[in-house]
Amino acid sequence: MKQSLRQSMAWLHTWAGLVPGWVLYVIFVFGTAAFFQHEIDAWMRPELPAETRVTPRALAAADALLRTRAAGAESWSVSLPAARGGSGLELSWQMPGADRGHGRREGPRVTLDPATGAEIPVRETRGGFFLYRFHFDLHFMSVMWARYLVCVAALAMLVAILSGVVTHKKIFTDFFMLRLRKGQRSWLDAHNAAAVLALPFHLMITYTGLATLLFTLMPWAISANFPDRQAFYATTFPQGPEREASGEPAPVAPIGRMIAAARQQWGGALPTYISVTSPGDRAGVATLYTARSQWGEGRPDSVYLDAATATRLPSTPSHPGGATATHRVMVDLHTGWFAGYGLRWLYFLSGLGGVAMAATGLCLWCVKRRARLPDPARPHFGFRLVERLNIGFISGAPIGIAAYFLANRLLPTTLPGHADWEINALFIAWGGTLVWAFLRPARRAWLETLAAATALYAAIPLVNAATTTRGVIPSLLAGDRTFAVFDLMMLALAAGFAFTGWTLARHKPRAMPARKRRDEEAMA
Repeated sequence: MKQSLRQSMAWLHTWAGLVPGWVLYVIFVFGTAAFFQHEIDAWMRPELPAETRVTPRALAAADALLRTRAAGAESWSVSLPAARGGSGLELSWQMPGADRGHGRREGPRVTLDPATGAEIPVRETRGGFFLYRFHFDLHFMSVMWARYLVCVAALAMLVAILSGVVTHKKIFTDFFMLRLRKGQRSWLDAHNAAAVLALPFHLMITYTGLATLLFTLMPWAISANFPDRQAFYATTFPQGPEREASGEPAPVAPIGRMIAAARQQWGGALPTYISVTSPGDRAGVATLYTARSQWGEGRPDSVYLDAATATRLPSTPSHPGGATATHRVMVDLHTGWFAGYGLRWLYFLSGLGGVAMAATGLCLWCVKRRARLPDPARPHFGFRLVERLNIGFISGAPIGIAAYFLANRLLPTTLPGHADWEINALFIAWGGTLVWAFLRPARRAWLETLAAATALYAAIPLVNAATTTRGVIPSLLAGDRTFAVFDLMMLALAAGFAFTGWTLARHKPRAMPARKRRDEEAMA
């Protein structure tokens, strides 16, 4: 209590950033990659054509396939290609009595060429969607416990940002200052620059991230007014008409006619997903969803049609209140669904700034305290633990993602559980990096893991060129922007890791003078 406000905020900033720092770093790494999840989907499914426009010929082929192979199914699903790529014309159906896999869509799945309607054998992968889900579900944990952990980390991040603003009274000066090869001062400058450069983004993405998990943090409004969450969602987001199967056969209307009816309701907008319940029954219902591509749209608009006649069915209109509309805006801001490529790149680069901010903050904790150790060559257990965890997470997470991409190309496409083994490769590489960090001297571990990251990211375009016909040069010549930019981005990341390792290899630690040490401690 005898400390000044700035000193108290510095203490709060340090520990609010360190304790959940590794979780925050992982959230930033995977969340930043997720801004281009559809493009990652496209790269990880090289069998799909670059063209995403669906032709009437392809829709006719889809109709014919569903009527023959999915006769007698409980439901049909048709997923149209996203404008940003990553999927073909995907068909699936659910047969009576089939296991739904704990709520997941199971059953036969077929992918068609959007132009010709020909079947395409596509490798099994979870693509960019896995990276997106991982940044708030953490994959290996119970979903609810993972989200609680993410919420706590995000709250700590908000505290760290606000206390950091109070701590740095020369925040605008720090923005323009980056002194290289100055030891601790360089780390602090890098941390300040990464934090201040995208400060509005960091505040926005943290606050809106908490808003997306609003009912994880504060479920009491629901429990006080509704018997359960299902009742809340049924009231807030009313579903379409439900009709029991009549037992009277009636052929399903052509998919093209359904799309035309929906486009008339949406002013020309295309659907992205079609679900048909009780196909072949006179009481069948087709639900069509459009893409969330405009600011503030909220949940995707849906149109309900009679599956046999493609005529619109009456449904309860949704009239969200102010709170629901505000929540939707928060979700849109966080995900950037409305963003074009210019704004999406700005999101991505700001996310990389968040990655750098978290990484330099974690490293700065060790750099500052190493100089104050009685024997820097023999640090205490707590210091060694933080130092090794820094290596395992800061180098390990990117190495894991690189292994994820490489596994997509190197594993046999016919391997059972191909998608699961891609994910296994990520965690094997990440876990191996963490183990390596504890087995090697810290400096050597940093250099070796950064070298591994450089090699892996540089290998991705080479492996892609060797295993597909869509390498960097052919993609540039063909105007295939997604594949060309993806591979060039991998080379840029490899260069970034190489530069970081080279800088670290050149650095020679120096003993800090006593007077400077006192000055640095006062600045902390």
